[in-house]
Amino acid sequence: MKRTVVGAVLLAGLVQLAAAPVQAASGTDPVNALRAALTRGKGVNIVSTTKVDHGRGVYYTADIDGTVGFGPGGEIASDLSQRLRSSATVRDALKKLGMYEDFALEELPLRVISSGSDDYVSGPRFAGVLPRGTTWVRYSHTDPPTSNPLLEILEPATLKTLLAHRTSWRGGVVKGTIKADKLVKVSDSFASRYRGYSIGKPVSIISYTLRLDSAGLVERVTAKGVLHHWKGSVLRVESSTRYSAWDRPVTVALPLESDVLDHGRLEGKVPYQVPGVWN
Repeated sequence: MKRTVVGAVLLAGLVQLAAAPVQAASGTDPVNALRAALTRGKGVNIVSTTKVDHGRGVYYTADIDGTVGFGPGGEIASDLSQRLRSSATVRDALKKLGMYEDFALEELPLRVISSGSDDYVSGPRFAGVLPRGTTWVRYSHTDPPTSNPLLEILEPATLKTLLAHRTSWRGGVVKGTIKADKLVKVSDSFASRYRGYSIGKPVSIISYTLRLDSAGLVERVTAKGVLHHWKGSVLRVESSTRYSAWDRPVTVALPLESDVLDHGRLEGKVPYQVPGVWN
């Protein structure tokens, strides 16, 4: 009997011990944790993947990984590698039209360094365009790239809204759904990409799952959106982003000025807007 009692007590203690981190995650305020993390000189690593589906086999996948640097207001700099891949349907159609060779440039890997309102872009697609001795193209007056194309949890207002629209919060896992017209009011990054989908009918809906660590910081966000444009088109987007090494020291080094050429000096030779994904 004593062994049974001792065993029961021990088992209960182990259950409580195992449950402690989950309870800690539930009891924290993720918005306050995020705001505390938004400190100049600190940042976070991200690894993201996205599928954007236009229907009828026309879709592309996009991958990003790298580091985002913070200031008190949020992201102020980043250094990210990007890669875009289109579906077989897209490739086959472009080949029939004789347009695939040009489009294939879009699928070459890119490195994008962002600071303030400037993006510096480098990659093999510019190899035959840039003069000898330069490897970077600068695009000015740009928006910061987002860590997730649907739900930018690095925006405190967005994270706060997602928590408010949750359908469940068990331990460190938050699940919910939100309408695009609600999200576009609080998320600058969502509005810049999907404003036209926030007034379409039927109503555009995004479902999501946030996984929090014991400090309340987001470790992963997954989201699925069925987005209806006001002109009638439908876009299905699935995205997943992992965040790691929160509070790591971050210094984003810009390319040397002698190694950079403004995109305006390459008019007609490089894309008018920043190439790559989610731009």
